[in-house]
Amino acid sequence: MTSASLGAALDADALLPGARYIASPNCDQRPPNTAVSLIVIHAISLPPGEFGGDAIERLFTNRLDPGAHPYYQGIHAQRVSAHFLIRRDGTVIQFVPCDQRAWHAGQSNWRGRERCNDFSIGIEMEGCDELPFEDPQYRALAHLLAVLQLSYPVVDIVGHADIAPQRKTDPGPGFDWSRISR
Repeated sequence: MTSASLGAALDADALLPGARYIASPNCDQRPPNTAVSLIVIHAISLPPGEFGGDAIERLFTNRLDPGAHPYYQGIHAQRVSAHFLIRRDGTVIQFVPCDQRAWHAGQSNWRGRERCNDFSIGIEMEGCDELPFEDPQYRALAHLLAVLQLSYPVVDIVGHADIAPQRKTDPGPGFDWSRISR
């Protein structure tokens, strides 16, 4: 669903009404008494630089076929997820309830706190470092951020590159930070 049809609050199961829900097994419980205070924005395209298709959904649900593309041979066994994916057309897919820990940040650190997965929500934007993101994506992201900021004591909104600068570059220079409220 696009931002116009998304709910204004998370439901009792920490899901975004109106978003398509595809359960990922790549999640677990957050540590006790750990509040969500960080939102991490990522960029993903599978294969790299190509958009559409179901490869991202397959990666996040451990069903990526290593024979479908040469790039998949190196990543098909990874156990990763994000809470949300925002497609190029603004469609929002949720993979992990917000109250659970998605496996999106990897080895990471923000303001001296390691293990950012423990206290963050991960949002994947369908895109790559080399290309700008689309207007419908920014509209959906703005709506999603507003809902999350009403639901959790969010202090910071950062990119994957901010929490893992030695390993990651996303969401990259094509992401326009001025289009979101931080």
